[in-house]
Amino acid sequence: MAEVREQKQRAEYRQQWHACFDQWLDALETHRKDPKPTLEDLTHAVWECRQELTGQLTATLLEQRFAAAQAQRQAPCPQCGRPGAARAVPTRTVETRVGKVEVARPYFYCGPCGHGVAPLEAVVGLAAGRKQCALHRAAAKRAAAVPYETAREVVAALTGRALGTERLHTVTKAVAEGLSGWEVAPPRQERAAQIAAVAAGKRRRPILVLALDGAYGPRRPESARGSRPGRKKQRAQRARWPGEGHEATGFRCSLVAGDRSVHLLSGHQVQSQEELFAALAPVKAAGLIPEEQVRLCVIAAGAAWIWPRLTQLFPSARQLLDYYHCAQYLHRVAARQYSEESAQAQEWAAALRVRLCVGEVARVLRDRQHLPPTSAAAAAALANLQEYLATHRQRLPTGSHRRGGSPVGSGGLEAAHKFIAQVRRKRSGAGWYQTHSNHMLALRCAKYTGTYERVLGRYRQRMLTKSQQKHLKK
Repeated sequence: MAEVREQKQRAEYRQQWHACFDQWLDALETHRKDPKPTLEDLTHAVWECRQELTGQLTATLLEQRFAAAQAQRQAPCPQCGRPGAARAVPTRTVETRVGKVEVARPYFYCGPCGHGVAPLEAVVGLAAGRKQCALHRAAAKRAAAVPYETAREVVAALTGRALGTERLHTVTKAVAEGLSGWEVAPPRQERAAQIAAVAAGKRRRPILVLALDGAYGPRRPESARGSRPGRKKQRAQRARWPGEGHEATGFRCSLVAGDRSVHLLSGHQVQSQEELFAALAPVKAAGLIPEEQVRLCVIAAGAAWIWPRLTQLFPSARQLLDYYHCAQYLHRVAARQYSEESAQAQEWAAALRVRLCVGEVARVLRDRQHLPPTSAAAAAALANLQEYLATHRQRLPTGSHRRGGSPVGSGGLEAAHKFIAQVRRKRSGAGWYQTHSNHMLALRCAKYTGTYERVLGRYRQRMLTKSQQKHLKK
């Protein structure tokens, strides 16, 4: 008898699905008036009507799978545990990626506690608001890659659901809210597997490169907040605040695997120097930079504030001065000593670069003492160069570093600054508040670190919790 009932129920379900399909075909009948439609006309007609069918099919599936829950007439109060009777079975219309879906769910109210709850919403996974999490996730993913206006057009074209740029901005902010290094970082098991894959077949431990640097981006001051005079929704012809720039400091961890670099972790934020090292400390404490499994190599520019703190955090790491930053420094000194862009300046800087590259720091320091300055500015520049090279003498890359496989430049971090921080933020007319800039940087770091889906799952869980708390109120 159970098998007979199951077959009968399956037949009823298929009849409901066929009824939905018949309604969808009726909607397509209006397009048969054109005697000679093209393939593009037909595909456009089907595409325009697709969400009516998919939305109805989804609603029918919900009704079939949760028929018992929809017929429920009593449920315990989540506050006091008293059984409460269903007041009604209201229908809630939500917007999903497949169209509008109507969900009928019983509503229970506890008189003594004054709380109401719809248990089916938690079972089905309905979030607060009309637009559901899947639509928000798709919108945030597009907004993290392209400008908000372009993301709005892409989401509307792919899902048929219209989201304004303000809504996209709010959703992106909510998805990235509270993100930290723990959320963006990959799991330890995944990182261990990457290190083991690179170390396979080699006698020595692989090299893990930790690079630190900053990159400037457009900034909108806090004074730009608030209403503006004139008609609403009318874009200003010119910003009423001066343009500014802010530095997004960050770090990048990567494994050296022969002639390629395996990206492990990136962290970019608009933050101070103290905040940067405060973000690195928990990353180290969590074991995300395993010094016992790799040969840690730290690369940074010659800024005085970097190296003391790096030494404190990673005392056993090999410290290397970024060779290409050092080369830029040499060319600036050559421009002061000789005429800028002259052949003599280029030759002098190139000769010093070669000597430094092969480890002849002592010879460079000795030759510099016998070089007469051509002006007061050149004398100051040469004195600074003497101090610069003497300070970073042990950090300059040598031939042994190259033979050991250590990189001599922070090209990986420069590339990360470009495709994580610069591509999305540096656009014509763009201006970012610091909070919004950090939200976008956190999402892009998660995307290129491979933890984007985990971040979206975290957002979905928050939305579901918010939906449940919404009904637990007086």
